[in-house]
Amino acid sequence: MSDFNKVVIMGLGYIGLPTAALIASKRVAVHGVDVQPKVVEKINKGEIHIVEPDLDGVVRHVVQNGFLCAALEPVTADVFIVAVPTPFKNDYEPDISFVEAATKMVIPHLREGNLFIIESTSPIKTTEKMAELIFEKRPELKDKIFIAYCPERVLPGRVLYELENNDRVIGGIDENSTQKAFEFYSMFVKGNLHKSNSRTAEMCKLVENSYRDVNVAFANELSIICEKADINVWELIKLANRHPRVKILQPGAGVGGHCIAVDPWFIVSDFKNEAKLIRSAREVNNFKSDWVLARIKEASCEFEKKNGRKPLIACMGLAFKPDIDDLRESPALHIAEKLHAEKFNMTAVEPNLKDPRKGLPIADSVEKAVAEADIIAFLVAHKRFKLIASDTLKNKIVLDFCGVTN
Repeated sequence: MSDFNKVVIMGLGYIGLPTAALIASKRVAVHGVDVQPKVVEKINKGEIHIVEPDLDGVVRHVVQNGFLCAALEPVTADVFIVAVPTPFKNDYEPDISFVEAATKMVIPHLREGNLFIIESTSPIKTTEKMAELIFEKRPELKDKIFIAYCPERVLPGRVLYELENNDRVIGGIDENSTQKAFEFYSMFVKGNLHKSNSRTAEMCKLVENSYRDVNVAFANELSIICEKADINVWELIKLANRHPRVKILQPGAGVGGHCIAVDPWFIVSDFKNEAKLIRSAREVNNFKSDWVLARIKEASCEFEKKNGRKPLIACMGLAFKPDIDDLRESPALHIAEKLHAEKFNMTAVEPNLKDPRKGLPIADSVEKAVAEADIIAFLVAHKRFKLIASDTLKNKIVLDFCGVTN
């Protein structure tokens, strides 16, 4: 008989729900917990509240077959996984209050032999802090349960595949915890599992996304320089990447998402004097959004001077990256909201969002937005936008910040 017959997952969002569905697909009983009653109700109907390819079919199957259920409170289980958000507070300070709240909810249900895992992106030492919290409330569990940190490495749009096939880092607070977590993830992860300790595993996730942030910052800074030098940045990058050891990324309207736009600050927060390059990259990528906003405003003012009326600006895309519905830390959303707040005549298009964000003027369709707009600002390189006929862009002011037209 397995040591992992029932799993509780705290948080049923972009990571928690796919993780729950994957584990349940291996015929393991999964009890998912979320604080939103509507989310719980939807999942128990076999439906999903996020956009992720193939997830709806897996969730429907595991719910119908009794391997996944959702609730507002945890229950007794063998494994507890925390997959809740870790946002900011104050001046880019990491907020682990959701992780702490989820841990406190679990504490009464813990028993000897349980495995407690944090998957939420966290500052280093968070796993140790949660261990201290558990043993403070339940001292009899000291050295009787296993506690580990195991960050996900997934790309929105490929979450189910990457949860199963990507390598994972397993970091316990001690060797026994690392081994127990290793055995658990071996049940459903086909990628290689790399044993370490909790601090290293926590830092590994932060470092991976900081590395990517630095590389995006180079591309974004390059795009600003090329604009001033009257050079096509897309052509330049394509040519530079012909070098066998050069791989410049594509610039955009900034950097968004709950990983790359957030994780580097967790390192900066703990190492203010040392993390100079990491901080600079974050500042460059944040500045890129302000630069894009300024370019749109300039085009609007020039149009108004020339035509005697305010132009209609179409903000093409609101998600933080192409072909998903995720708005977390989205630079495109930030730009659209700023334009709206400052009373510019604007509309927004997000073809991947079924329920458009309230408070913003949303066009009925991509075609209508393009037809009616005077200024078309491509903020996200959605595949849908690349299908727009070039002749429909004639006589429009086209501002392409993400390479849709290149």
